[in-house]
Amino acid sequence: QVQLVESGGGLVQAGGSLRLSCAASGLTFSDYAMGWFRQAPGKEREFVAAIRYGGTSTAYADSVKGRFTISRYNAKNTVYLQMNSLRTEDTAVYYCAADRARRRLRLSSSNGEYNYWGQGTQVTVSS
Repeated sequence: QVQLVESGGGLVQAGGSLRLSCAASGLTFSDYAMGWFRQAPGKEREFVAAIRYGGTSTAYADSVKGRFTISRYNAKNTVYLQMNSLRTEDTAVYYCAADRARRRLRLSSSNGEYNYWGQGTQVTVSS
């Protein structure tokens, strides 16, 4: 079955950096767009970034644009989220997700367009 396993979360001071990884198995990774979402306590899960199946196109939430970078290494079935200039408001559980449609060209920021999810990794940014 499909498994997505996130890693790389932790505690960091404001202004610092973290790199999250998500290792995928059980699917033809190179055929699916991947997304990162996050959920802070008491808030709904929100879109962070997405990358097309071939890695040729990316999309970001306005709140992270210019600070976060999504990338993928299809040979290792892994997607990454490089997070720089972290802010306290970035504190959340971060989830990776796989698109429900194979080889979709248009990237989606909607939860409903992703049907496989990891267990999440906690990112805490202190002031």
